[in-house]
Amino acid sequence: MQIDALFAGIAVSDFDTARRWYERFFDRPADVVAHETEQMWQTSANGWLYIVGDPDHAGHGIVAIAVPDIEAALAALRERDIRSGPIERQAENARKAVVVDPDGNTIGIIEAH
Repeated sequence: MQIDALFAGIAVSDFDTARRWYERFFDRPADVVAHETEQMWQTSANGWLYIVGDPDHAGHGIVAIAVPDIEAALAALRERDIRSGPIERQAENARKAVVVDPDGNTIGIIEAH
């Protein structure tokens, strides 16, 4: 199977609250507004994260984002008032910290070398 792009979706209960939080997380508005309760951010050449208003499924999302410098990424998030858990070692060459959105969805920030 050839995959051209990956879209990761996160269900949220209060779309406007979530939209504002993800705009802070990414430090920019969404790249695509699909409709009034679905917006998308392009995270890499072929990677997208989108939020969708879906209260019945909100709070169960698990996403991971790889970054080249975890300290710099977490510092940038702190500047936008988004906090993470501690950085923890993952295997021999990776570190991870977790950020939680207003619904309890988790975003792992991962650095691997």
